[in-house]
Amino acid sequence: MKVEGHLTRRGEVDGRSVAVFDGLVDPAEIGKLAQMLEQSPFTRTESARPETRQYRHWVINLEPAVAQALPLLAPSLAAALLVSGRRHREYRAYCNYAAYGDVLLTHTDAQPGAEEFTALWFLSSEWNLEWGGETLFFDAKGDAAFVASPRPGRLVIFDGRITHCGRPPTRICHASRFTFAYKLERVPGG
Repeated sequence: MKVEGHLTRRGEVDGRSVAVFDGLVDPAEIGKLAQMLEQSPFTRTESARPETRQYRHWVINLEPAVAQALPLLAPSLAAALLVSGRRHREYRAYCNYAAYGDVLLTHTDAQPGAEEFTALWFLSSEWNLEWGGETLFFDAKGDAAFVASPRPGRLVIFDGRITHCGRPPTRICHASRFTFAYKLERVPGG
C-alpha cells in the first residue's frame, strides 16, 4: 500500500519519530467504523499508568481476528514502515472513548528500549476545531513538542516510548472522541 502521498506532517520528540497521515481510508468507511463504535460495549477498565489506576478511562479491546480484518491495519503497517524503516506487526488492538469531563493522563505505550510503534486512528465521523480532543506529545522536560488534531480518519504513527496524552473534548462537544490503536512490534529481521 502506498502511503507516502498521504503524509501530512512529520516530526521528532527527543529524537523519536511521530508522523501524521490523512486520507488513507475512505471517509465513508471511517463513518461506518464510527457508527459501529457508537454501539460497542466500552468498559471503564483502562488506566494510563500503574500509579494512576484510580483514574480509569473507557476502552474496548478487539480480538485479533477482528482487528486484523479492519481496513485500518494495512495502512498502519505501511505507515510504520515508512516512518521507522522497519517492518512491524500488530500485537494488540483497542479503542478508547472520551467525552467531556473524562480524565486522560500522560503515559507511554512501550517500555524503554522497545522498538514499538503505535498506530493511532481518529475515528469520529466529524470533528470541529472548537471541540478540542487533541493528542499531545511531550519531550523529556514535560513540554508539549508535537500535537495532532483529531480529524476523522487521521492516522498518527509514533514511537511508543514518547510520552503522550489525549485531551478530552470540550464542554460544547456532544460527539464521541474515538481513538483506535494498534500496538506494533518490530518483526525480527525486519
